[in-house]
Amino acid sequence: MIRVIRRLLWGCVAISPILANAGPQDLANAGGPDTSKFFGPIVPNTVADKYATAYYQHIGGYLGHRLEVNLSKRLLKIDSATILSGFEKRPGAQTWIGEHVGKFLFSASKTYAYSHDPQLKRLMDQIVHSYIACQMPDGYLGTYLYKDRWTEWDVWAHKYAIIGLLNYYSVTGYRPALETAERAADLICNTFGDDGGKRDLMTAGEHAGLAPGSILEPMVDLYRYTDSPKYLAFCRYILRAYEQPDGPRIISQLEKYGDVTKVGDAKAYEMLSCFLGILKYYKLTGEEKYLHCLQAAWTDISTHRLYITGTASDHEIFVKKDVLNATNDDKMGEGCVTVTWIQFNLSLLQITGETKYAEEIERSIYNHLLAAENPQTGCVSYYTALQGAKPYRCDQGYSCCLSSVPRGISLIPEVIGGKINNYFSVLLYENGVASVNVPTTDAGEIALLVRSGTKFPAEGLVDFEIEPSRTADFLINFRVPEWSAEFRATVGEETYKGERGGLLAIQRKWHPGDHVKITFEMPVEVLPGGLSYPAAVAIKRGPQILAIDKGLNSGIDSLGTVRYADNSLLTDAGAALPADWDWQEAFYLNTKVNNVPQKVVMVPFAEAGQKTAGIAVWIRN
Repeated sequence: MIRVIRRLLWGCVAISPILANAGPQDLANAGGPDTSKFFGPIVPNTVADKYATAYYQHIGGYLGHRLEVNLSKRLLKIDSATILSGFEKRPGAQTWIGEHVGKFLFSASKTYAYSHDPQLKRLMDQIVHSYIACQMPDGYLGTYLYKDRWTEWDVWAHKYAIIGLLNYYSVTGYRPALETAERAADLICNTFGDDGGKRDLMTAGEHAGLAPGSILEPMVDLYRYTDSPKYLAFCRYILRAYEQPDGPRIISQLEKYGDVTKVGDAKAYEMLSCFLGILKYYKLTGEEKYLHCLQAAWTDISTHRLYITGTASDHEIFVKKDVLNATNDDKMGEGCVTVTWIQFNLSLLQITGETKYAEEIERSIYNHLLAAENPQTGCVSYYTALQGAKPYRCDQGYSCCLSSVPRGISLIPEVIGGKINNYFSVLLYENGVASVNVPTTDAGEIALLVRSGTKFPAEGLVDFEIEPSRTADFLINFRVPEWSAEFRATVGEETYKGERGGLLAIQRKWHPGDHVKITFEMPVEVLPGGLSYPAAVAIKRGPQILAIDKGLNSGIDSLGTVRYADNSLLTDAGAALPADWDWQEAFYLNTKVNNVPQKVVMVPFAEAGQKTAGIAVWIRN
């Protein structure tokens, strides 16, 4: 059920005749995300995307289940009074409370574009109406008093305001949302700059300019939505400001060292947020140095700073190479970092079409992203440790990650598959229905519908039904995961073999009703603990890292007494799960407990700890 929406309009100002006369019904009539219509940018990028997502519906299985959890147990439970409170009565109760409305609108808009859920649409509409009414006459859309503006997190809040409003506009076409974003951006442009006595953006927030500097991302978007040159000029100012003595020196430090710990104060979330803006600027302008720098940053993170579950950060920063401490005391795996890492990989996938970025997206989604949202309650953990209980929380207006993790989950429909270099390409193996137009070898184009059915990740078998609008010769790609073995695709009597880490391309004459049977093995991997856990190992099956949940192993007094028994064989333990366990996937692993042989129950890390028990990914060797 949606909580009752309360509007405390005192302290809010309607600032234009259009907005003053707009009510919830006007918003409802503004139009939902008609599948044939999207209110997108009007300025094209110089660099065309090599990956473009297909339109996915009816996503089922594991990812579909988690999308439903995110919708019903998180997004539809949002209390608008909490996230709007800092705008309706300034100052806000907490310094970055202003980010939550924009983050919600991002998640809700992405989720609505996929789900078409009417309750979510009504909640979005009502929040947007109240939010717009809270914009000050000069365009300010933060939660600070006038005397305290631009000292901490209100540039950051304006970033998320613009992001959220643009996402809402993109699925509804409701122009007051776009106009509100423009007014907020105009205030930023009029306040900051390196000319005419304006303020220094780098000193208007935290983390050596990384936090306020991350407003580059929505400024690029707003230029593309409006074709207004002032926003492009401001983007160029931000890039100059990065290299000021008081700035984070993102480009120069990456060019010199290729090491993210040398950038700003190494704050991971804010740095990755700046990377998203820089990549958007690169796509807009084609200035190659920006892409090269961020590819170097990606290599540094993925090689030296990334946990096996697809997240990064220790106490919210990038630390020394290969130091990956993983307890709650280490404050590892900030949820905001996980989400922006996924966004960073999605941007690089769009730019390059290279499947190594899809590999990292898969790792993060199936492990750290979904581990950060409790499937039973929808509550979210700020940090999600590999060792110890997951500290899930349910508040909505005081933790950045409780609003970020739903954003990451809302991106899942965009990363399952789409077109790479104009050819339909499957990236993640999940149930769903994809629709897309594809080129044929006779220089034509057809509509293609692809239905997939699978029990993945429980087993390595996926059936694809191919439904072209007519019989035609065209190519379909299937990603061959790095973790897979014996990857094969069978169409009729023909079998094709894939090589790990690439795309298996099948070009043939396709008929409506053709089927592709994909099979692959998911070998169990025993991963070494590295510098931080040299006397321990972790167990991986397919894309999933497994964990021991103490609550499922009643005979174990301490997880520290469990030792790996040099046998990676897993056997099914589904019958050992309680009836109310969220996802019925479990395995027995041979171990020694207090030096006595014993089978322990392991579950995917993303599911472990859902009943608040302690967990362990790293097992003593």
